[in-house]
Amino acid sequence: MAYALINGIILDGKEDMVPVKDKAVLVKDGKIADITDNEDIPEGYEKVDLKGAYLLPGLIDLHVHLASSGKPPKADRRPPNYKKLFDILSKSRLVLAVIKRLTAGYAKTELMSGVTTIRTVAGILDMDGRVRDEINKGILKGPRILSANTGISVPGGHFAGSIATEAETPEMAAEHVRKIAATKPDLIKLMITGGVMDSSSDGEPGVLRMPPETVKAACDEAHRLGYKVAAHVESPEGVRVALENGVDTIEHGARLTDEMVELFKKRGAALISTISPALPYADFGLSESHALPIAKKNGKIVKDGCIECAIICRENGIPVGLGNDVGCPFVLHYNFWRELCYFHKYIGASNNETLYRATLGNAKIAGIDSETGSLEKGKSADMIIVRGDPLEDLSVLRDVRMVIMKGELIRHPKVRKLKHVDELLDRYM
Repeated sequence: MAYALINGIILDGKEDMVPVKDKAVLVKDGKIADITDNEDIPEGYEKVDLKGAYLLPGLIDLHVHLASSGKPPKADRRPPNYKKLFDILSKSRLVLAVIKRLTAGYAKTELMSGVTTIRTVAGILDMDGRVRDEINKGILKGPRILSANTGISVPGGHFAGSIATEAETPEMAAEHVRKIAATKPDLIKLMITGGVMDSSSDGEPGVLRMPPETVKAACDEAHRLGYKVAAHVESPEGVRVALENGVDTIEHGARLTDEMVELFKKRGAALISTISPALPYADFGLSESHALPIAKKNGKIVKDGCIECAIICRENGIPVGLGNDVGCPFVLHYNFWRELCYFHKYIGASNNETLYRATLGNAKIAGIDSETGSLEKGKSADMIIVRGDPLEDLSVLRDVRMVIMKGELIRHPKVRKLKHVDELLDRYM
């Protein structure tokens, strides 16, 4: 199918993007065939009238946990024993089939909300990769997926034994990288520090769990096999250990010293900023978050650390991408647009810069900018259409009117939303 998107206002996703009128975007064979004047549309192209709506690249979310819904807890409680729960669930083929179906459903939700590329950073077994492959074959509908499949942790580490394997020694870490590589991931994910949900003491989130020699062994093996390494890090010590031993992207972050800034530059590493998961713990009342007091205090430490890390990286020219850690409580699969609003609000970035980081900027960090991330001739036709101007108000991205994925036009994307969660989150925008 060949068609021309006409009468839209084009935002191309580049760093210097400005609204462009009176141009048509030609789509053929899943690609952007050209961007031309409205009167120069070739024969054979069906005209799709956007009626003054804004046309821009599909959003790219670089930190997704695809198998989890993101629904908030219903009562005050400690997080479940994920390892024990996973041991039970993983023994049932029926349960695993249900998990795959849920994973595929959440992937579709991501697409219908305007996110055309996701980078999944630890999931259940190789479910993310399986869903990715079926999307690529046209069996399922969903976004482009860059998958880490299972992550690597250590005994007692972040999500150890559930969405991450347990490496007891550096040699085991390297072996786990090889086993994960056999499932054909797109990257490797390490759990270097703890987090808010598994902190054991008040005021001490992000404690270092993975020894430096284990980090190095995993990174060395991943790089040998051609994979980049992403790492869950929520403390200054964790940032230092990660960068000294070969990690390519710091997920979340913490306050940086001058030494760490230089490590980022020397390593050529990037930060993936994720404000969404810590905000409910830090800002909500306990009756709203259903969190324990320890989680509220630690959530504020992590939120402040993420914000400070992004600000410092941005000031020093270090690449900063956006992810929202979807799957954490209150972080739902259709709400990536909120992460853009938080980045604008807390980091102080303009709407232009924020939109660039969530499109072409994220594509560059992920190494797929020759394929997607901007509206340019020859790139994949991954686009969204919204009524308002996101350069004036990023929240218009919450209501996507059309989605285009590899040229397939979805005119009325539908998403089931949790009204009570959205109303609560809206109060803290």
